[in-house]
Amino acid sequence: MKIYDRTMSINIQSIKERMKHNVPAKGCLFGDSIEEFNGFLNRLKALIEEERCLDPYKGLRIAELVFKYPYLGCVDYHVIALAVMRLLIKYCYSTVFDRGRFTIGYRLQLETGCVNFTIGSAISLKDPSGNAVPNKQVYVHIMRLVAQKAEEYPEAVLSGLCLRMYMEGMQVKDVTLTYEEIDTKIWELINAGDAEPQEVPAQEVPAMGGSKRRYPDHVTALKPTGKDRQPFIVADTETVLVNGVHVPYAAGFLFVYPGQAINSHNIYTEFSEDDDALFVIPEFEDRSNKLMFGFLESLAWAAGEAKIQTVYFHNFARFDGIILMKHYAKHGDKYTIKPLMRNNRLYELVVSKGEKGLKGKKGMKVVLRFRDSLHLLPSSLDTLAKTLCPELGVKGSIKHDEVEVSNLVTKRAELLEYMKQDIRLLGGVMQKAQDLYFNKFQVDVVDCLTLSALAMRIYRTIYYDPNSFPIHIPRRNEDTFIRRGYYGGHADVYIPHGTDLHYYDVNSLYPYIMKTFNMPGGKPVWYGNLEGQELSQLYGFIEAYVVCPSTITRPFLPYKDSNDTLLFPTGKFVGVYYSEELKYARSLGYTILPLRGYLFEETPSPFDGFVSSLFSLRQEARRAGHESTAYGYKILMNSLYGRFGINPKSTVTEVCDRERYDYLTQNKHLTLGDKLSEYYYIVSYHINTEQDNDSDWNPPKISAVQLAAAITACSRIHMYKYISRPDCYYTDTDSAILGSPLPEEEVSSTELGKLKLEHIVKRGIFLASKSYLLLTQDGGHILKHKGPAKHSVDETWFESQYADPSLTKQITVVDNFRVSLPTLDIARKEMLLSLGIKLGTKRNLVYDDNNIWVDTKPKEVIDFGGHDITILKYEKKLL
Repeated sequence: MKIYDRTMSINIQSIKERMKHNVPAKGCLFGDSIEEFNGFLNRLKALIEEERCLDPYKGLRIAELVFKYPYLGCVDYHVIALAVMRLLIKYCYSTVFDRGRFTIGYRLQLETGCVNFTIGSAISLKDPSGNAVPNKQVYVHIMRLVAQKAEEYPEAVLSGLCLRMYMEGMQVKDVTLTYEEIDTKIWELINAGDAEPQEVPAQEVPAMGGSKRRYPDHVTALKPTGKDRQPFIVADTETVLVNGVHVPYAAGFLFVYPGQAINSHNIYTEFSEDDDALFVIPEFEDRSNKLMFGFLESLAWAAGEAKIQTVYFHNFARFDGIILMKHYAKHGDKYTIKPLMRNNRLYELVVSKGEKGLKGKKGMKVVLRFRDSLHLLPSSLDTLAKTLCPELGVKGSIKHDEVEVSNLVTKRAELLEYMKQDIRLLGGVMQKAQDLYFNKFQVDVVDCLTLSALAMRIYRTIYYDPNSFPIHIPRRNEDTFIRRGYYGGHADVYIPHGTDLHYYDVNSLYPYIMKTFNMPGGKPVWYGNLEGQELSQLYGFIEAYVVCPSTITRPFLPYKDSNDTLLFPTGKFVGVYYSEELKYARSLGYTILPLRGYLFEETPSPFDGFVSSLFSLRQEARRAGHESTAYGYKILMNSLYGRFGINPKSTVTEVCDRERYDYLTQNKHLTLGDKLSEYYYIVSYHINTEQDNDSDWNPPKISAVQLAAAITACSRIHMYKYISRPDCYYTDTDSAILGSPLPEEEVSSTELGKLKLEHIVKRGIFLASKSYLLLTQDGGHILKHKGPAKHSVDETWFESQYADPSLTKQITVVDNFRVSLPTLDIARKEMLLSLGIKLGTKRNLVYDDNNIWVDTKPKEVIDFGGHDITILKYEKKLL
């Protein structure tokens, strides 16, 4: 189903360049040809299988097109733009409204399955003054979005298209346009002259300055709270599938107090099929609603009596929390809910009760704070229990596929015992974690939502000295520029097959780098022209012209292509890099021309004390045989780095009333708005985007991307001597699989930064990044495959795929926990996927004379990054 024309990529790029500079092409980008326009229009008409429109509630109209097979290619952006305009004119411009915006949704058929998503923020139909946005300007915005998606998904096809139109004060006109009239209007508007200019992100990064910032300029230190550990509650729900949707049949909770043993007899449970409910309530869904009502009312009452608010579920973010939000949305007359949701992940759900409309103590009072223990202890409950509290027993096991509404009564005892053991274990692991971190650092896990936040709190409370190294929080321009140089780890396949291999893994790579290497300190200074500057005298983040000779078979510097794939290519290209990796690259034979950048002070690392202390504590615990304690220190030590790299740009989801909904849908960078119940609406929108004004920029108070980017860059430097070995078969961030053993002085299972031998590999097959098979010396089989089909691969598949890397096959994959935000349902969904590997996305495959895949070689990239004149002058000077 890859229906597209590769030659169109040039057109896409030309459109993107025009859009960047606010130069809308005339003639709808059809070359002013009515014949070409009609050709695209006729193709669209031939593809439409169904058209429908509905008004779910006042203010929202949804218009959809369903396409016939063979589907419309994502690169057919002309046709897609016409489809959007036809729906817009017919179903939106045929109404009167006070304020209006719309989003474009794609139904994509990718190799990973069928995906529905909104392709960008909402497009406004009226400006802030209430004046209509010129139709041509709307069209140019549409073209920008669809051209961008064509670039990102060149091989994808669309089986459908959806417009969600949010129109405040909508009134339907008594006018119905024919399709001929609609087509004429499209032709007229796209040939009606240039669109009004639109704001776009600046192409040049200005010097520091601008509007007054509303956030601190550096990370602040914290003082110990002096509080003792807080008690908390652990809870769980169990569900059964009804028409493919998870519906609760049991729920329970347990109070956990510091220093007190976990008492299984105190677990409160509710079961939907108890006798009183069975005889009175005939429908299971109604019994389930009664169960949830009783569970949450009892929980709220008991928590209020005990003066405890915090309740933990394991996997609350993607399961229990969605179920609870759906329940509370139906009972908005009694409770008010406020979810903290970022990038479709639920971190906390605050439930309040009181007289609405009043503020402070007289108004809403917080009743419960639901949180996810998985965010604090990122592992399965089974693994955590074995590691932290083996004395509580092991996690139970039931055959979930065999649990049905019809047999809940007969399985009652088994199902409730399974849930109670989960609650018991969750209480145990959370109590152990709380004890460990409080006894050593006087920081309570209840004060933190995530493990990285806990690590940051400990660091800021005990180890951080803002006087000697104030960690600068970048301004908007600084963050945008430096983040281009934040690449992450290096993962690549070099040799696809080997025997008698050695799998090495670095002992805590990122903590080692944080302890050992200097870091960018102070406030950055912008230099708009670094041409002619000596690289060895520069320190910071630099946009540079890079030349990697073809003789380097394992290139060092990263490059992101138009599909956001991280490559390590040869060739000539422009990118933003940490100065120390540029210096290292030059020592390998790269040519480097600095162009511009932000320069920092090179300062000894502020993380030495944090890493040294935790690593020492971990080693002491291991020597004493306390593996659970060692595990706690390990995950804490590894969690600090990522907090600095947190991206200010994110998607926020709110559950709100109608007044807030109307404001958000018309004033934020909207991606989704829908009605949940009589009381609540759900809205998702982007924050800290390129389109925001400087005054709207409000990053997290610990966002310091310069540190995260420096740490990952130095990690790639540390790993390169292993990656560059001709016997390196595969690498992934902190590991390397080699054909021969390393010298003894480089190997240690305990020393920070050295490599430990994880496995002797009898045979290995390496197909792609995070897709490999290892047969180990001790008889083990290690299979890794990234993506939704990871459970569908086996040793036979790896063998056949290596023999013919182009093989693909259609398989059905089941997602048992697919979350739908508009309905707050968790459903079981089957997806048809194409199982195979994408050939040559990161390196080119090399075959021998027998057509056997034996090696890879780097891709070559030529990309001047908009600096053509500067680079051509430089090249001419070299010649």
